[in-house]
Amino acid sequence: MNDKKQAGMPARRIRYNSWIGQLARSPLYAMTIGAIAANRRARLIVLIAVPLAWIAFFNLGPILQMANISFMANYPVMDGDAANYTLAQYKLFFAEPLYFVPFIRSIIFSLIVTASTLIVVYPVAYYIGKVIRPASRNKALLLLLTPFWAGEIIRVFSVIMLLANRGAVNALLRELGFIDRPIPMLYTYFSLGFGVVYLIALYMLLPLYSSIEKIPNSLLDAASDLGAGPFQRFRRVILPLSRDGIISGCSLVFLTAVGVFAAPLLLGGPNTVIFPEIIAQLFHGSNDKWPAGAAFSIIMLIFSLATVGLFMRVVGGKNVRLM
Repeated sequence: MNDKKQAGMPARRIRYNSWIGQLARSPLYAMTIGAIAANRRARLIVLIAVPLAWIAFFNLGPILQMANISFMANYPVMDGDAANYTLAQYKLFFAEPLYFVPFIRSIIFSLIVTASTLIVVYPVAYYIGKVIRPASRNKALLLLLTPFWAGEIIRVFSVIMLLANRGAVNALLRELGFIDRPIPMLYTYFSLGFGVVYLIALYMLLPLYSSIEKIPNSLLDAASDLGAGPFQRFRRVILPLSRDGIISGCSLVFLTAVGVFAAPLLLGGPNTVIFPEIIAQLFHGSNDKWPAGAAFSIIMLIFSLATVGLFMRVVGGKNVRLM
């Protein structure tokens, strides 16, 4: 009988007495968010407009302003004066070895760091993706990701404490009897490369793990049954199927390494000056050097993107997919 009464009763609207319910019942909500939520075209416009606005104001906007400043003879422009546009800042880059040599050094350094990171991280990604049991993979990833929760400066100082004359490496070598005096490792290309690889290894690890973990174990078993040894399985099965992860990881690592700034300041020396430090010096100087810093930044951006695009085209072909 009660079921019949309940079946004949009209459905009751659930009313919330919290501040959220009061807000949802307010006329202001009905005229703004409520109206947008009820209109399909308005919802579509909002979903498209918000990402486009974010890209325009926070991604493209600063780059376009940087490009505009790079063509100015002076910046900022004084009140009442017209902006004078010139190519002198770009000519300065090619005319002065003081600027061109650190640029080439920075590109070579970034390529070496990218290759080193791939060599170091690939076995780790393979071990997590294929050797460790699936139930323990998340724990292994969490263990590797934990150091990256700390800030960049903290991790750089941890590298300093590791490689200093009285650091952990020299202390261990001295205790084992391999050295009598400390090996100078700080403020060299070794310390700089070691620190940068440590800072950006995560950008290589995650794409590689994602691609290797997706490789079916049945393919490896089939290759083993057909007589393929470990090296042949790696070269003909694992490496080709993890190509997308390699391309994504190398692209992210190169783009990050080519613009790294904090590590060279703390780990590098007078003989390891790279291009981001030159750009920073121009911006930290007087305002009349800002156009040169902006021009050098645009040159580095264009060359870096072109290098990554060429790498993706040559290695990945037309069907490359970023992880």
